[in-house]
Amino acid sequence: MRRITAILLAALMLLALSATAFADDAVPSGVEDGVLTIAMECAYAPYNWTQSDDSNGAVPISNVPGSYANGYDVMIAQQLCEANGWELEVIQSDWDSLVPGVQTGTFDAVIAGQSMTAERAEQVDFAGPYFYATIVCLTTENSPYASAQGLSDLAGGSCTAQIATIWYDTCLPQIEGANVMPAAETAPAMLMALETGMVDFVCTDMPTAQGALVAYPDMVILDFSGTDGDFQFTEEERAENVNIGVSMMKGNTVLREAIDSVLSEMTPDDFNELMAYAISISPSEE
Repeated sequence: MRRITAILLAALMLLALSATAFADDAVPSGVEDGVLTIAMECAYAPYNWTQSDDSNGAVPISNVPGSYANGYDVMIAQQLCEANGWELEVIQSDWDSLVPGVQTGTFDAVIAGQSMTAERAEQVDFAGPYFYATIVCLTTENSPYASAQGLSDLAGGSCTAQIATIWYDTCLPQIEGANVMPAAETAPAMLMALETGMVDFVCTDMPTAQGALVAYPDMVILDFSGTDGDFQFTEEERAENVNIGVSMMKGNTVLREAIDSVLSEMTPDDFNELMAYAISISPSEE
């Protein structure tokens, strides 16, 4: 009997040690210090941009002294921090470095207009959505494509979009006969390619397009949504392509649930109202 008891005690101790080891291996939330450190390009109006002062609620960019970040993403981050009692730290990071930065723990989360695609969801966890965005094209008012009524009317045109986005990887290939040029490194570079005539049109989402009109009043939005000439996706793909989320390290359940608890209380109307304000104060020049 004593031998059986000893074996049982040993088994219980092993279970306890395993549980402790599992807890030790759990993904840290990143906000244990009371600071939510997020990354964004700071060059993707109206989602985010850089400015020289703290007007309209802008916050310092911690790795770019003397510069401040503002935009829809910053406003959402501020609401998340206020609700959870965190301080906010914003880091400027290039688009291609956002996912790797989350994976390595360089920052706690990315709030940067990222679509919640299945491919990204294999690399990071998402909270949200925190915006639902329609996909559109942009051209110039004097372009032969300004009166296009559907994707088929864009055949023969040259086009581009920002690198590593659904706009470039998924949407532009659906335009038969289009001359897809190399991807632009940033959203401002994409818009400049259009404005300078390097391409005939670009593909982006509605908030980015609306923000572009502030800087470039000669641009025209081509919105084919709700028509047979629109970009085609399955229902699952469409949900991925229009849902914008907050990404974080795989397994960071604590942070994801804390963010979702705030976003779940907001409605699409709340998001649209905040985005409209971000567009109204977005810079006229990048």
